[in-house]
Amino acid sequence: MKTKEETLKAITDQGLLPLFFYEDAAVSLEVVRTLYRAGVRVIEYTNRGKEALENFKVLIEAVNTEMQELHLGIGTIKNVQEAEDFIAAGAHFIVCPVIDPAVGQITHDAGLLWIPGCFTATEINQAYQNDAGLIKLFPANLLGPSFVAAVRDLFPGQLFIPTGGVEISSANITGWFSSGVCGVGMGSKLISKEILANQDYETLYNLTEKTLLIIKESRIS
Repeated sequence: MKTKEETLKAITDQGLLPLFFYEDAAVSLEVVRTLYRAGVRVIEYTNRGKEALENFKVLIEAVNTEMQELHLGIGTIKNVQEAEDFIAAGAHFIVCPVIDPAVGQITHDAGLLWIPGCFTATEINQAYQNDAGLIKLFPANLLGPSFVAAVRDLFPGQLFIPTGGVEISSANITGWFSSGVCGVGMGSKLISKEILANQDYETLYNLTEKTLLIIKESRIS
């Protein structure tokens, strides 16, 4: 089992949390393999379709046999039943679009990292009071780096990761890291509908390498 401390370190070390869902399990697996080959060690699969749970079981089996350094979590968890199902399937961490303290407690009890989604200072405070190891700021493009810079000192030690609208550009990513986030979440900007539909793993590999390099440079600039 991967502990919450190990997963949190993997996310902060990587500085990137790729996230996606696709109906086809075989394509989903190739996406995960491609990201892994490009250097990614933490991925969020999202619970965005009826196939998600069965697909996730396929992915976890591959992680356990061929990608053992990978932390594979599940996102878009909105209630206790979903959390229980995916924890039973072997999820390494739980990401939510909202704050559900009951989901947080189940995740904590399992020894896993809980990442709830927040949009306001009040929501951040609720997540903070419920021991969120990492808080997802969503949708990030509506909040902007200035929001992080304004609220982070109110919550000492709290880690933030913006998701939704983060661009693969030096200016955008540098702006986020300068505001004090520990990483950025990327969905369709990295794993686009076109890449998935065309099974264009070469483009995905190149984009992932480019993004990881921008993040590395942003952190030392």
